[in-house]
Amino acid sequence: MEKVFDDIKTIRAAATGLIAHLSVDQLNKIPDGFINNIIWNLGHMVAAQQGLCYKRSNAPLVVEESFFETYKPGTTPTGFVDEAGVEEIKTLMLSTIYQLEEDYNEGIFTDYPTFTTRYGVEISSIKEAIKFLTFHDGLHMGYIMALKRAI
Repeated sequence: MEKVFDDIKTIRAAATGLIAHLSVDQLNKIPDGFINNIIWNLGHMVAAQQGLCYKRSNAPLVVEESFFETYKPGTTPTGFVDEAGVEEIKTLMLSTIYQLEEDYNEGIFTDYPTFTTRYGVEISSIKEAIKFLTFHDGLHMGYIMALKRAI
């Protein structure tokens, strides 16, 4: 699993690096033809990981419930994310993965009910959920790259 965690960290660092020179306004812009923006995609990566790993296994979230509700699957941007909010999301991109790795190694995920993702992938353990994050984060990395070209 160490390799999987390293891959997720690499994807998230690359996603954060993609936005390093963008303004807060650019991060919040929803280009024509899109339903979300770059900063929402980053927040969603964090929230989806929280839901997939913590909520589904009945473990307490690492992020605030309000953050999770704002960016969870099925949501779209609801307002402007200011500089402080952008910095929070950038920090959470990696801190939540380090915390997940620590929690996984400590064995806090003892109950994980089987479910099927919207992509047709059946997940029946925390290990499978964490492995799925590489696909999910990679998908949103692609959205971020497309949005960056469109702004």
